Amino acid sequence: MRDLNDKKYQALRILSEPRDSKLVTHLNSCVHCGLCAESCIYYLATKDERFIPAKKVELISSIYRRYCTITGKYFPGLTNAQNLDEGIINEMVDQLFGACTLCGRCTKHCSIGVDITYLVRVGREMLSEMGLVPATLQSTVNAALETGNNMAIPTEELKDTLSWLEDELKDEVNDPNASIPLNVPDINILYTLNPREPKFFPLSISAMAKIFYAAKESWTLSTSMYDVTNYAYYTSNNEEAVIIAQRLYDEMKNLNAKRCVLAECGHGSRAFRWEAPNYLQRQFPFEVLTSVELLTEYISQGRLKLDKSKNEELITLHDPCNLVREGGIIDQQRYVLKNAASNFIEMTPNGTDNHCCGGGGGQLSMSEYNERRLKIAEIKAEQILKTGAKTVVSPCHNCIDQLIQIDNKFKLGVQIKTLSEIVADAIIIE
Repeated sequence: MRDLNDKKYQALRILSEPRDSKLVTHLNSCVHCGLCAESCIYYLATKDERFIPAKKVELISSIYRRYCTITGKYFPGLTNAQNLDEGIINEMVDQLFGACTLCGRCTKHCSIGVDITYLVRVGREMLSEMGLVPATLQSTVNAALETGNNMAIPTEELKDTLSWLEDELKDEVNDPNASIPLNVPDINILYTLNPREPKFFPLSISAMAKIFYAAKESWTLSTSMYDVTNYAYYTSNNEEAVIIAQRLYDEMKNLNAKRCVLAECGHGSRAFRWEAPNYLQRQFPFEVLTSVELLTEYISQGRLKLDKSKNEELITLHDPCNLVREGGIIDQQRYVLKNAASNFIEMTPNGTDNHCCGGGGGQLSMSEYNERRLKIAEIKAEQILKTGAKTVVSPCHNCIDQLIQIDNKFKLGVQIKTLSEIVADAIIIE
């Protein structure tokens, strides 16, 4: 009991000793208008009022009022202040981990600008302090901490995969000197991977290798630290997030690379490009950019010769939440598609208002919520069907995985591809 009480004390300190005024401001700002309800895929798919984003905010705010305000301490009934007891803790786990993808759509639609996503992450941080992160999600973080990548891929297995991909690249471009360089120092680009690529989606690696070859790029992969993901961002365990971010930072310095190019991964891009300088409390001495931006650069500079007639099928785009709504990378993937494909059609809605696919926020790692995750996926399935597209493109491997499952469950009959695969298919090798 004492151990649990100590953990509760540490969790409550997050509310009682905030690092800045942002937390207190947003905890006290929700006016319970309910306009956020229609922005949330969980509520839209189920009509369960527990899933309204304002209800999630209220979970955390009610605890704040109970322990951090005079009225809540002495007259909790007057302000609906709630004790941090077993019942509310279980509700926090279910709502904040099991019913939120951290997509940010509710924040965008909030009538007064409450950062709901931020508050959900604060609630997750409290649960992390109490050791109550769902075990399935925490195991993904543990794998990264213990092995250097979230799928615990042994180094030799990675090298074997890259070796046969290099052989295929040589055959495809008809050049025995084509390569997938490993651990090369003093290089222009250190390219990262989502571990799902060498494990399940090696064609994504082949696509980028072909693109680098065609662009005559100076690049390398690291076999010791290549994982673009940081699932501690999802658990809100900042200490573990720092460890993972520090490793990629150190490898950039070790190889003396000029640019860190982040693979197609929404949360990975956010975690290292936008969050890691805060985690590590320093300005990076190297450039960090996403592969989407790099592809845009190559095409606009004429470094890639493309024949978009090679991609004649009707293509639509799924916008990853962290890349688009949270990261502002919106026009670049559209520019790439319009140069690499003949027929591109938008989903409705799209861009910063696009619906989440349902795979973010760690949902793909938490098997206990699979049924709920595929229930909310009905919205994305309907979006795809309305376009009539034969191929769905998304520059994020979490999204790719979820979209493949959506295709299978709802019998959509579409292909799911990364942005780099579309570009690689259109490349003309001279």
